Amino acid sequence: MDFLVLFLFYVALVLIGIVTICICSKTHYLKGLVRGGAQIISYIIPECLQRAMLKLLHYLFHTRNYTFVLLHLILQGMVYSEYTWEIFGYCQELEFSLHYLLLPYLLLIGNLVFFTLSCVSNPGTITKANELLFLQVYEFDEVMFSKNRKCSTCNLRKPARSKHCSVCNRCVHRFDHHCVWVNNCIGAWNARYFLLYLLTLTASAATMAVVSTVFLVQLVMLSDLYLETYIDDLGHFQYLFLTFPRIVFMLGFVAMLSFLLGGYLCFTLYLAATNQTTNEWYRGDRTWCQHCPHTARPPSAEPQVHRNIHSHGLWSNLGEIFLPATAHYERKKN
Repeated sequence: MDFLVLFLFYVALVLIGIVTICICSKTHYLKGLVRGGAQIISYIIPECLQRAMLKLLHYLFHTRNYTFVLLHLILQGMVYSEYTWEIFGYCQELEFSLHYLLLPYLLLIGNLVFFTLSCVSNPGTITKANELLFLQVYEFDEVMFSKNRKCSTCNLRKPARSKHCSVCNRCVHRFDHHCVWVNNCIGAWNARYFLLYLLTLTASAATMAVVSTVFLVQLVMLSDLYLETYIDDLGHFQYLFLTFPRIVFMLGFVAMLSFLLGGYLCFTLYLAATNQTTNEWYRGDRTWCQHCPHTARPPSAEPQVHRNIHSHGLWSNLGEIFLPATAHYERKKN
């Protein structure tokens, strides 16, 4: 039973890695790799199973559902249960500082607050009532965002930096991306909650990894467990692993999760510091490159190169994240 739980841990970790990579690395190379993999799979898997897989993938990633929200909460509950039942008790016996041991719980409380806010808050949905206000917040660069463009689905004029989310079926101001983990779009009004959610989640995983590592190292040094082995017909296994298998596996899980989340957090902080969204970074890096072979334009036309006109310095850019777009605009008017 223990190893079944541990196996599910690592299956979930692989799933987290795949989803994170797909969200953060939308490149030609990744799409080519996915296309190649799909072609190989099409020769192996029967057509009926392929259709079922496509329906499942469409449901998971192209419709609003709570699958990943529940998976997130289940994984978090499993990790914190293991930490509470084993690591916390053992560390108390080894006289670890209580403040040190309680830090993951404090981070968990903050993380759940920002997770909930990211899930339920309005990302900045554009409606007829606020369309004119949003149109005045950001300048149009006439490259990535042009004036007088309308959303064919919502029949609304598109403010600069907005995008229609096909999953939520709405236009979102300062659209960043649709996050399956919070089942919501990330936009102007909830970007600050998402950033703090990601920060506390990364910190809690890293803190738990540090506590678990210090506990195992101290236990090994005190009891000389690193000298003891168990010998069977298949070879040698460390006694430490056989004594605390769940702790060792949990440490591997949270350590790898810390690296994944840490990389994504650095990327998100870079976007915040330069006043870019994931949507703009992706489109600016790929769509508007003057050497892009898929961009059709007259031979005489000058190449259109995207330039970030919305960055106004580090503190101003970060301040824009923590103030809703309308409040930021009202402050600039005054």
